[in-house]
Amino acid sequence: MHSYLKSIGFSGINGKKEVDRILKDVTLHYDEKTVIEDRKNHMFAEISKTFGCDFGITVCGEYDENNEFQMEYYFPYFRGTGITTQEDVVIEKHAGKESYAGACDDVRIGVTIIFYLQNAGEYLTERSHGNYSRGSYAITLAALAKEGKILLPVTKDEKQEKEEKENTINRNRMIAAARNGDEDAMENLTMEDIDIYSMISGRIPNEDVYSIVDTYFMPYGMECDLYNVMGEILDCSRVRNVMTNEEVYELRISCNDLEIDVCINTNDLMGEPEVGRRFKGVIWLQGSIHF
Repeated sequence: MHSYLKSIGFSGINGKKEVDRILKDVTLHYDEKTVIEDRKNHMFAEISKTFGCDFGITVCGEYDENNEFQMEYYFPYFRGTGITTQEDVVIEKHAGKESYAGACDDVRIGVTIIFYLQNAGEYLTERSHGNYSRGSYAITLAALAKEGKILLPVTKDEKQEKEEKENTINRNRMIAAARNGDEDAMENLTMEDIDIYSMISGRIPNEDVYSIVDTYFMPYGMECDLYNVMGEILDCSRVRNVMTNEEVYELRISCNDLEIDVCINTNDLMGEPEVGRRFKGVIWLQGSIHF
């Protein structure tokens, strides 16, 4: 059973039979379906059904010689809103199954963002028609979380907020310049990191770390598309799974100036989410590419 099913309101599933029943319902009463001959004598199929606002389950597999669908794998999904980033993106197939990962670099994060590709069927369709080539694409990122916490915001006045925005813009410019080989920008970034380290070292004995660091985005564990994040909540809504009647939170958070939508079961979130507060948790990052 997929460990992130509970994130979209399927926490009460007991055993494989219940999962099979839900997956059968997806394949018979789907909302979206994409079928593409991605290679000779192989028909890849991607079938999705929505169980709530922007979340559901996708089943992937192939059609055999008798035109019968054979499921290979499934995954719960949550689709974000808006454009998260627009960067050069690389798409690679996973070794064990017909699923794909996307990777891109964003100067606001400082690490390569790797995400599970939600619209593999669309990607295969574009590739088969010769419309796909490596380059810059608009990407919408979203995430599922198995558990999380709500933290109070860091108190800042208007002057501090303005200075922080200016510093972020300047740092992003320096990172972009450093990526293009600017040695002065590299030196300035190094000195800035040393100053930040000195500041944190001086404050950490007397302050809580979450009063110093108000947002972060870090790889987590051994799986490449899991991240430990903390970000400010920009929007929050509470919706129901139409099959199980369980409630989930859909949060839009700003993390290192990157806006990401996160879906989490209300029973797995500690605290009351409100705009301005912070979400902290481990997320499974998903994304769709706009071809």
